[in-house]
Amino acid sequence: MRIILFLLLAAALNLPAQEVPPPLTEYLGREIAQTMHWQGADWLMRRVREDEEAPTKMRKELNVKPGMTVCDMGCGNGFHTLPLAEMVGENGKVLAVDVQPEMIEMLKKRIAAKGLKNIVPINGLYHDPKLPPDSCDMILLVDVYHEFSHPVQMLASMRAALKPDGLLVLVEFRAEDESVPIKPAHKMSKAQIHKEMNANGFTLKREYDELPWQHLMFFGKGEAK
Repeated sequence: MRIILFLLLAAALNLPAQEVPPPLTEYLGREIAQTMHWQGADWLMRRVREDEEAPTKMRKELNVKPGMTVCDMGCGNGFHTLPLAEMVGENGKVLAVDVQPEMIEMLKKRIAAKGLKNIVPINGLYHDPKLPPDSCDMILLVDVYHEFSHPVQMLASMRAALKPDGLLVLVEFRAEDESVPIKPAHKMSKAQIHKEMNANGFTLKREYDELPWQHLMFFGKGEAK
């Protein structure tokens, strides 16, 4: 599946396949999960999500302030994007990135229905989120980083997009907890998260351990590798 996506990406860019970085199936000892298909978008909006993941509590813990520029990386159909738009206010901005154009179209319909003006949908690539450099106060990745087929390129691009004091925020299902009913490939341990973030120039700033199923970890720019 990833090889097909890889070739389609090369064709879309009108580039020889060798110029697009090859997708990985494993990174630093971790299996990379398949990207959730856009046809499963209804699962993102399920009613029980508040009980399972406490997203309202999670967003409150982000400490988003009016006027900030926040990226919702892997935004899907906008479950977190729209609340974030309210949090940053009319003087702030949400950059909503997803690699699947169908997800972006769903998001655009929800934006139009709400009449929001501070959301910028971005149809990113598997190896390039298309974020402007030095533009983001925060980049939020909810249950998405473990699916990146090009983690090194994506982390480098996101690091460049962060302002000097910006934060990369990972929300990942806890691999250490067998009671979390999620497939192993879609879970990450703190040890694995640290291994991958540290290898790519990020340093833990703080963490929050009170979500029902997930880690919530905040990383700033560390020493470039």
